[in-house]
Amino acid sequence: MTFNHETVLLHETIDSLNVVPNGIYVDCTLGGCGHAQYLLSLLDEEGHLYAFDQDLTALENAKQVLADDIQRGRVTLIHSNFSNLKDELEKYNVNQVDGIYYDLGVSSPQFDIAERGFSYQHEGQLDMRMNQSQALDAHQIVNEWSESELSRIIRRYGEERFSGRIARQIVESRKNASIDTTLELSELVKQAIPAATRRKGGHPAKRTFQAIRIAVNNELGVLEASLEAAVQLLKEGGRISVISFHSLEDRIVKGYFRELSAMPETPPNMPMIPEELLPKYRMVSRKPIEATQDELEQNRRARSARLRVLERIRA
Repeated sequence: MTFNHETVLLHETIDSLNVVPNGIYVDCTLGGCGHAQYLLSLLDEEGHLYAFDQDLTALENAKQVLADDIQRGRVTLIHSNFSNLKDELEKYNVNQVDGIYYDLGVSSPQFDIAERGFSYQHEGQLDMRMNQSQALDAHQIVNEWSESELSRIIRRYGEERFSGRIARQIVESRKNASIDTTLELSELVKQAIPAATRRKGGHPAKRTFQAIRIAVNNELGVLEASLEAAVQLLKEGGRISVISFHSLEDRIVKGYFRELSAMPETPPNMPMIPEELLPKYRMVSRKPIEATQDELEQNRRARSARLRVLERIRA
C-alpha cells in the first residue's frame, strides 16, 4: 500500500537543527519519511538516523523509501512509541545525539484509510489506534466509558463546549445498540450540537474525534514523557524541533521549553548568577514558526502547524 503523506514545514524543521553532516539524529515520528529523506541528504556516510514509528504500515513503507540508506547502514528503523526514546536508543549504545525532531498528530494515510477509523467523513470501524497491537481502541472508549469520562475527555482534549450533551447522546444511543462505525458516531455528535452552531465553523464532529483519538493513544502523556527524555539526550549545541497541530500539544511544548530556558530567580543584590544555576537550554525562537503562504496553498493541513525549537547550550 502506498503511504502518501505531504510533509509539513519540511525545510524549516530540519534546517533549524543546524545539521552536522556526521551527526546522530532521531526522527520520533517517521511517517511518510519526508523529513527523514531531507535530513539524510544533509548527512555524510558517518551520519546516522534512528527513526521511530509505532505504525507498522509506516515502517513497511520506510523499508522501501529508505532502502538505499538502510542498506548503507545510515538508518535504523525502530518499531516503538517515542515515549520509549531513551530505552530504545540504549539498545544501540546511543546516549547522546545531535538532534531530535517530532511531527506530531496523525499522518494523512491514517486519516484517509477508512478502516483505520480516524475519519469522521469516511465509513470505517471505530479504531483510531496508531499502534494497532495495543488493546484500547475508540470502540471501547465510546461503548464502555462512563458519561462523565466521555464528557471529560471531549471537553479537555477536544476543547468542545458541548461535551456534556455529546457524552449524553452517546450513552443514550448505546443503550439500544453498540456504536460501531465512524459515521454512526459522527452523526450522534452532529445531533447533540445545536443547529445554529453546526452551521458555523468546520465539521461538528471534528473536536470529538480529536479528543477520542488523543485518549486512545495517550498522545499528551507520551509527548511529555518523550520530551523529558529527549532533552537529556542532546549534546551541547544539539537541538530539538517539534511540530504540533493543536493547542494542547503546542501548550505542552511551549511550557516545557520555557521552563527549561528560564533564568533562575535570584536575590536583587547578587552581582552575577553562578554558572551552575544558568539554564542549560535556550528557545531558538520565542514565537513558533508557521507555514508560508505558498505551503498553505499546497497543503491545507499545514494551517494549524506550529514549529518550536530548543537548543542545549550547556552540558
